[in-house]
Amino acid sequence: MPRTNKSTGKPEELLKLREAALQLGISFPTLKQWIYKKKVRSIQTVGGHHRIPLSEVDRLLFRTRARTEKERKQVVRRVSGRNQLVGRIDDVRISGLIAEVVLSIGGQQIISIITARSAREMQLKPGQTAAALIKATEVMILRV
Repeated sequence: MPRTNKSTGKPEELLKLREAALQLGISFPTLKQWIYKKKVRSIQTVGGHHRIPLSEVDRLLFRTRARTEKERKQVVRRVSGRNQLVGRIDDVRISGLIAEVVLSIGGQQIISIITARSAREMQLKPGQTAAALIKATEVMILRV
């Protein structure tokens, strides 16, 4: 029976360790050590292989992009907007002059409509890490 995400009730996607390490920007051995030290929640398959739930990768995304407070501040782009949420791009749909970008952040989704040109210039693709910059009623996408 597939595992379900507690917050959404939907079946939860499980990533192989190399996929999770790539998305988190860490090495495969580091991820293995985190599993052994219980810093990362993993699920073992019948064959004994570890799989990382997508929600766990989401939880760790921002933390792994910067090790120290100084690095963490550099990760957040130098813009006046303080409401920046780091997540993963789930989908990019380009139609005519506009693009719809769907970001997954902590089990939630944020959808932003941006120009197709901007989406192409940033080379936005599903699976990439990005930040949603929220200002009043506008949500802008920032490739991380």
